[in-house]
Amino acid sequence: MAFSMQNGSGGRGRRQGMAAMAEINIIPLVDVVLVLLVIFMLTAHVMEFGLEVDVPKVKKVADTAKEMPVISVTRDGELYLNDKPLNIHALGAEFRQKFPSAKSAYVRADKTVMWDVLAPLLSTLGDEKIVPLLVTQPDDGRPGK
Repeated sequence: MAFSMQNGSGGRGRRQGMAAMAEINIIPLVDVVLVLLVIFMLTAHVMEFGLEVDVPKVKKVADTAKEMPVISVTRDGELYLNDKPLNIHALGAEFRQKFPSAKSAYVRADKTVMWDVLAPLLSTLGDEKIVPLLVTQPDDGRPGK
């Protein structure tokens, strides 16, 4: 922004006879805004990506009361079928013997169980045409759990 005032001393001012210039030059402002817009457009897609996986707790849990078999996986990786010890190699035979009409089973695993333990279990259930229904715990919103 530039302006000049005409002083009343007569011959001292460089620009004699010119009125005061009080205009805002918006071209540099528009240039800066456009540059910022281009920078934002180039960097906006980078901010959308990120990976955080924290699976055990969910906000909404469907309330079901179906009586189905429960396959539990302990912290040590031991398998249980309705509180009875289970061998993964005999899972299909024992499951069909105890629950002949069941098409699915609840899988309840400790949150510290590694995927190396769950993957073979889910694969075996898939081979036996048993649909695994994973049991989760509702998130009550309290920090630290």
